[in-house]
Order: sequence, then structure tokens, then C-alpha cells
Amino acid sequence: FFRFVAMSADAASSMTHEIRHPRVVFEYCVGCKWGLRAAWMMQELMQTFEKELGEVALQPNKDGGVFRVWVVTADGPTLLWDRKTEGRFPESKEIKQKLRDVIVPEKNLGHSDVKPTPPAES
Repeated sequence: FFRFVAMSADAASSMTHEIRHPRVVFEYCVGCKWGLRAAWMMQELMQTFEKELGEVALQPNKDGGVFRVWVVTADGPTLLWDRKTEGRFPESKEIKQKLRDVIVPEKNLGHSDVKPTPPAES
């Protein structure tokens, strides 16, 4: 079982949280049950950018239909994707490419960067 003990002011002040950059925020509609989709995409970015990301966050939103992906750098926030503006959810490779373009443009994304080869002319 748990026992709760009052924390001293000194102990509480040492528990400050430093936001690390770049920070990716998945803002999602709670009523639409899009948390799992946001968590899956977050995990995809964490695997691809494990050395480059400072922090990732899930941010529940009570506004209907919200699904936005933000990156926050030392320069401020940049909106990577807005479901309402785009009219759809992003593919994971789209978010990876957009994030890469902001935080590490030189990074090769492997198969996510490969463009289809045009058919050979005969």
C-alpha cells in the first residue's frame, strides 16, 4: 500500500521540470478517442529520432476533432500537422519527414525517404 507524506517546500522546489528541445507534442481529441493513435505516432517518432528528440508529450484536448502535431524548438513552436486543415490524419512517414525537415534536415530516413521509381519507358 501507499503512504502519502507531506513534502517540504525545499523538496518540492527541487522537482522542477526542464523542458528539453526539440519537444514534440501530440494534441488530440479525448472525446474522439484519438489518444492511442497519438501514442502510436509518438512511439514511431521516438524510434526514428531517439538521439535527436529532447522530449515528447501527449496533450489531451476537449475540443472536438483536434489532432495536431507540434514541434517546439528553442525558436518556438511549429505546427507540423493539423487534421482539420489537412482533412485527414498523417501517415507516419509524413510526420517523420516534416519533423526531420525542422530538427535535422540532413538525416536520411531510409525507406521513408525513398520515392517511387518511375516506370521504365519502352
